[in-house]
This record gives sequence, C-alpha cells and structure tokens, in this order.
Amino acid sequence: MRTSGILMHISSLPSKYGIGTLGKEARRFVDFLVKAGQTYWQILPVCPTSYGDSPYQSFSSFAGNPYFIDLKQLCREGLLKKKECEACDFGMEETQVDYGLLYESRYRLLKKAYRRFLKKEPEAFALFCEEKKEWLDDYAAFMALKDAHGGAAWHEWEEDLKFRRKEAMEAVRESFAEDIGFYKMLQYLFFRQWESLKQYANDRGIFIIGDVPIYVAGDSADVWANQDQFYLDQELHPIEVAGCPPDAFSEDGQLWGNPLFRWDVMKQDGYAWWTRRIQAMSALYDVVRIDHFRGFDSYYAIPAEEKTARNGAWKKGPGMDLFCRLKEQLGELNIIVEDLGFLTPSVRKLLKDSGFPGMKVLQFAFDPREESDYLPHNYTGHSVVYTGTHDNDTILGWLDTAPPECVQFAKEYLNLTRKEGYVWGMMRGAWASVSDLAIVPMQDILELSGEARMNTPSTLGCNWKWRAEKKDITGKLAKKVRKYVKMYGRERVEKKQDIV
Repeated sequence: MRTSGILMHISSLPSKYGIGTLGKEARRFVDFLVKAGQTYWQILPVCPTSYGDSPYQSFSSFAGNPYFIDLKQLCREGLLKKKECEACDFGMEETQVDYGLLYESRYRLLKKAYRRFLKKEPEAFALFCEEKKEWLDDYAAFMALKDAHGGAAWHEWEEDLKFRRKEAMEAVRESFAEDIGFYKMLQYLFFRQWESLKQYANDRGIFIIGDVPIYVAGDSADVWANQDQFYLDQELHPIEVAGCPPDAFSEDGQLWGNPLFRWDVMKQDGYAWWTRRIQAMSALYDVVRIDHFRGFDSYYAIPAEEKTARNGAWKKGPGMDLFCRLKEQLGELNIIVEDLGFLTPSVRKLLKDSGFPGMKVLQFAFDPREESDYLPHNYTGHSVVYTGTHDNDTILGWLDTAPPECVQFAKEYLNLTRKEGYVWGMMRGAWASVSDLAIVPMQDILELSGEARMNTPSTLGCNWKWRAEKKDITGKLAKKVRKYVKMYGRERVEKKQDIV
C-alpha cells in the first residue's frame, strides 16, 4: 500500500513556553496530518538530551525528554500555576529553541510541580515505577547523582559510585530518595502525556515513526548500568569509540565518540539489552527507524585517544544473528532501517535478509557524473523515500548551495518549473516514486530556507533549534499537500473518527 508522512520533531512544534510539547499543538499537528491525507508522523528520538542538545546523544535510551511535558496540562492538574509559567524566561524567538534558558526555567518549574505532586501522589505512580523499574531505577539514580556532582560525567564520580558497588548504591537510594523520586515523577508525567497523544493520533489513523540511534552516549545511564556490555578499560573509559572514516565530505571523517558494544558479551546473554531496547521502542512508537543500520554488519572503531576518525578500523558486527534473536523474542518487527552511505555487498545482503525496508534520499540522487541508487527510476517498492533527513539541508537550502550541475540535473530529471515551484516539484518526485512510503520534512512543506535546517553533522551550537510557527500550519496548506498525495495514490484511507 502506498502511503506518505511528514517528518516533524516534537521540539519543533509551536508552543508558548520555548519548545514543542505533547500538548494541544501536538494534537493540532495530528489534525493537520489527517487533513493532508497523511498516514505517518515521523519524529526524532524523544529521549532526554545531553551534551550538544542532540536527541541522538541522550542520558538514557529508555527515558522520555522532560522538556516535552506540557506545562498547560500540569496547570490544569493543579501541579503548576499559569502565572508561574509566564514568569519564566523561555526566550523571545518563536522559531528557535534556546536550550540554555530552557534548562534553567523548565527544571525550576518542574520542581515546583514535584512539591505539589508529593502532597497527593497518584495511585498510578507506584504502578508506573514498578512497570518501568528495569531501567527507571538506574536512570533516576543516575540523574540524581549527576546533579549532586554538578553535572560531571559518571566516570569522574567516586570509585564506589562509578563502579556501582552494592553498599554505595544502597546508600544512594536512601540518601537521594527525594531527588530520585523527582526524576521518576518526570518520567511518569512524560509517559502519561505521550500515551495520550499517541492514542489521539492512532484513533485518527495517524501512526508514529520514531528514531532509535544505534549507539548510546558514553555519559548515560545505559553505559553506567551496563558496563560489561561496552568496550571499557579497567577505569571504565572507552577503549574504542564510534565514528565514520574520511570520505569526500570530510577529510578527517566523523568522530562521534560513542562507546562501542561488546557484541561478544551481548551474544552470550542473547542480546538481552538490545531486546529490552527494541521492545521498549516498539511499544513507544508504531514504527521504529533504526539509525546507522550498516553498523550491525560492520562498524568503524576508532582508538579512544584519537582526535580525528582517520585511524580507525572496520570490525564485524552481529549481523542477522541479532535480528533473528529479536524476532524470536519479540515476533515480527515493524522497522525501517537507515542504510545510507557506502554500502558493501555484505551490508546489502544484511538488508535483504532482514526484510526491512531501507531508505532513499532524493537530495543524494543528482550527481550527473554517475548513475545513482537514489534516482527514483532505480527504486523498488519496498523502500522509504525522503526528500531529505534531519541531517540534510532543506530543499530550498539544497537548491541554493548544491553544485550548479546537480541542481540543473534535478531540474531536468524531475521537470521542475518555476510555475509549480522547485520545492514542490522535488516533493512531487518523492511522492511520484514507486517507494511504498514517502516522507517529507515539514520544513520542505513550508518551503523554508537552509536557516530551518535541523542539523549539520559534525557541528555544535547551532543544531536542533528550529521551530514552526502556528500561523503557518494551515488548512489551506494541508489541502495542497493532500492534492499531491491523492494524485500519486498515497492518500490515507479515511476512518469514521477522522477529523475532516
């Protein structure tokens, strides 16, 4: 079945309080998707962000981002007061997230909510903590200890805490009980609001695609609580870290810095950590998109002391052994995989053997010097096409900065015209393709320039900030999108409960 969707992260939704949330504007966006004939809403990881504010570097692979908790809902529940929210400084720029101000203001408010929460703790809270305890206990303790250490990374803590010695951990859970409770409450509020939003979307025929990064942050509860699962030395520092080798785009390669998995250890316990992770993400989202799929076939390992990615080496990943185990434990998995970059025959075989659809990115297609797998005439139906991803420029930005010969090739190939608009012509190229699913970023729907780009890889300080304005997400725009997806057989089948 041919379908389509829009990529729009939660943080990018309009909001009065500095960042998009799981509240009214998220539901309004679901209504927009319905009116636009869409089936899917794709988002980026919703985990708590750490260094650099990237959703791909998180303090936990399982937890939800407290920034996304809707403050208006907390006001309605009596946990906050409207005047308290309005007294906080979230920044003056409606189209940008100011993460520095957000950090200061949001947690101050949420701690006020916690004091009121404690006065009348809901019965459901204890049940939630019990259901999520497999990861929640460690995450809440990890965050409480980070606060107590002024934000220092866990491998800089005292030996007893760094190595999680039994007596020290028991003392932490007693002496930091209130702080641990605060972080558990945040997760309770997040998941309650998330489940309500997801139900709202599903009831209207909209399904959520969520991202799962292959790697986890070194300074995370994931690594701290599962030290034997990662390549760490005796002092618990990474031995080797993740990245990408030098290529035509970067002469030094990309040094991501994430600790690498001990696939040999993971195999011995039946990939228990990965099973828990995919199970949790499959419950959180309707469809899971796994980032950097080629890393399961072979991964690039860089000595931890290196300053660039030049001196790494390729090592063998778990391959189909992992995915067979996941299927055995969890059943059929609704997964999309990011199979971009240099693909070896063994990576292509892994993709085929897994049965998961891979990705096509239209912006990668138009080098006139060579034939490209990303040109639509080379697609197969079992794939997902994107005009661009969160790591790409917007279409308008690409048209302004790509080599002139590439832009000219795109114009000729897609028959782009000024009358239709080059941006809409590029999106038409994705919608018209044979790929079963076509995803377009909201920035392209809004015809925004490169200033609205979500992320420029290997840069810090200017990413993950873009936000949409409420006035731009209109019924008229939805109608225009719907015209195109209907034209190319991607219009979502209506349900009685749909908003029209």
